[in-house]
Amino acid sequence: MATQIPDDFKCPISLEIMSDPVILSSGHTFDRWSIQRWLDSGHRTCPITKLPLPEHPSLIPNHALRSLISNYTLVSPRKPQPHPDPQTLIATLTSPSSPFHSKLDSLDQLNQFSKRNPVFRRRLTESGAVSAVLNCVGSEDSRLQEKALSLLLNLSLDDDNKVGLVAEGAIGRIVAALHGRSPDCRAVAATMLTSLAVVEVNRATIGAYPYAIRALVSLLREGKGREKKEAATALYAICSFPDNRRSAVECGAVPILIRIADSGLERAVEVLGLLAKCKEGREEMEKFIGFVKILVRVLRNGSSRGVQYALMTLNLLCSNGDRIFLETMNEGVFEICMGLAEDDNEKVRRNASSLVQTLQGKH
Repeated sequence: MATQIPDDFKCPISLEIMSDPVILSSGHTFDRWSIQRWLDSGHRTCPITKLPLPEHPSLIPNHALRSLISNYTLVSPRKPQPHPDPQTLIATLTSPSSPFHSKLDSLDQLNQFSKRNPVFRRRLTESGAVSAVLNCVGSEDSRLQEKALSLLLNLSLDDDNKVGLVAEGAIGRIVAALHGRSPDCRAVAATMLTSLAVVEVNRATIGAYPYAIRALVSLLREGKGREKKEAATALYAICSFPDNRRSAVECGAVPILIRIADSGLERAVEVLGLLAKCKEGREEMEKFIGFVKILVRVLRNGSSRGVQYALMTLNLLCSNGDRIFLETMNEGVFEICMGLAEDDNEKVRRNASSLVQTLQGKH
């Protein structure tokens, strides 16, 4: 008779038993792999409560629950699956005589065990797997490339690995994959840049890499739904570093982001909020007729996070330009802000009050 796994041992996102439980600031526990993927995708709300999280949420190891799960798995009749030998799988990837299907199978196994097992991820990086995986990322075959990118994404779950991956030359391979033929590869490559950009020093390195930001802007322009969203998320993470904002503007990001925001992708509004912090970004936004109307629509119908960034963008534009100020007043933004100043979300209230002060000061 099968043993029923206690619900508290299951991750609320994956619904699987947790191997590395961590506590979010909302007080809820998740498997590290699942919640890190959630955060790396640009979400800043708790998956359960939907309440806002800090810009850089901390993940606190839940040692007590991990111990309980460990004790449970020791006495559970479920037979643990043995870890494969990383060296054997890596040798398969690097051998010129390995059949193609064997390389795919090796990557599948490496992905399976690295996904939720930090010990296995450490063994992989210590055994020199990164170089072999990066070579697969450079493959002409999209299946091999996508599985290799997914493995890199798993390895990047650990902050120590994020810096190490960049040091081993991951950025060049990832940027090349952004130009690949497969939409899935392009989307995963953008997600990979988002993950690496969690570490501040990597944001500067990615921004300085030739064509990295330009490749993301191209993906924004030419990609489909998932590609656009992942590219916007990556740009947001990279442009959190101030020096990268001008580069994004110079690559033509602003009009593309505005059109995407007009189509309903709020992540684009978040990136515009960052680009509005630089003079070049504001100048490009002021050229776009109807941009204020788009932001007003977000204020009326958007999520709390979208509203927050729309308010921030309008505040920066109104503080530095009379035409945008007049258009903002004519669109009834002052009255909207008075209502938002009573919003349940603290960041929305703060940004609405700040915009009200700016509008009153220029009136």
